[in-house]
Amino acid sequence: MDALVDVTTWRLETERLMLRPWREEDLEDFYRYASVPGVGEMAGWAAHENREKSAAILKLFMDEKKTLALEEKATGRVIGSLGLESTGHCEDLPEDWRGREIGYVLAKDRWGQGLMPEAVRAVIAECFGAQDYDFLTCGHFLRNRQSRRVIEKCGFSYWKDILFRTRMGTEEPTRLYLLKNTKKGDIHV
Repeated sequence: MDALVDVTTWRLETERLMLRPWREEDLEDFYRYASVPGVGEMAGWAAHENREKSAAILKLFMDEKKTLALEEKATGRVIGSLGLESTGHCEDLPEDWRGREIGYVLAKDRWGQGLMPEAVRAVIAECFGAQDYDFLTCGHFLRNRQSRRVIEKCGFSYWKDILFRTRMGTEEPTRLYLLKNTKKGDIHV
């Protein structure tokens, strides 16, 4: 079900962004946006209270090899991340399908500028092209209208509602969406 993923060689370029593996020198940029209240909470994690917390998560990003840094070309700063997470709610998809769940976060001062749809479209193209995935999923907490708009703009279709347990120990009503790789032919859920 989960497709293999290793983003350490990925370099995806869009008009305004470079999507690339994380580096240790990204720590200050990461802490800058991850410490802002309201950013992580929209994705199920609390704002980073110190650089040590950001450093530990940055190390995890680099070790797990499934999360890309979103570097803004104009400034050279990392302003967000996009991960290819495990597909935890796909028990009703065919067992031979390979895919991942897209998760993302963007610096609060960059919200509403169309940057995240730009990044997600680049990752979809890579996953359905060179990586040959069968599907991708993406979800948002019902209260997160910004993420819903990103998902809709990127062509995902509503799939189902779930209750998501966050890293903060809360449960969030969540809407999941599915995008099938049409290059694979006519695949049905």
